[in-house]
Amino acid sequence: MKILVAYYSETGNTRKVAEAIFAAVHRKNKKLLAIDQVDDIASYDLVFCGFPVHHHGVPHHVARFLQSIPQGKKLVLFATHGSLRGGEKALSAFYAAISMLPGRSVIGTFGCRGQVSFQLLDTWMETAQHRSWAKEAQSANGHPDSSDLEDAHAFTETMLYAAEQFHGLDRPS
Repeated sequence: MKILVAYYSETGNTRKVAEAIFAAVHRKNKKLLAIDQVDDIASYDLVFCGFPVHHHGVPHHVARFLQSIPQGKKLVLFATHGSLRGGEKALSAFYAAISMLPGRSVIGTFGCRGQVSFQLLDTWMETAQHRSWAKEAQSANGHPDSSDLEDAHAFTETMLYAAEQFHGLDRPS
């Protein structure tokens, strides 16, 4: 099984999670790349794709990348966000990403908190419509932390097992 861990990261949060996922893939045939460095996605059996949540959705660069993934591919999505884990804004981003992937199999999703830039938080604190979210996002300071990265590692092991057992992908060589 050939595995790609692709990610888009602006602040380094998503890159940290991508690196934790990559470390959990105990296979010889694996690659870790920023999405703008991926040139032959068709050659991979399983693609982990990570992104930061932007305005409850998927960044434009990631949307283009997801739509370029060939039909029939197996995918795992992961995201970082300032919201509480399992919150509406983070889940909305996963729903948006999955809606861009007809004909592909999304076998799992993983979200964890990521520190939001202080400049962005300050801007959002000034507008009434974003103030409550900005207050929530302040508590994401210091994330992803070691616990988040351990969760990403365990999640990866589960996704690899699912890919092998339920989706017909080869076991490690």
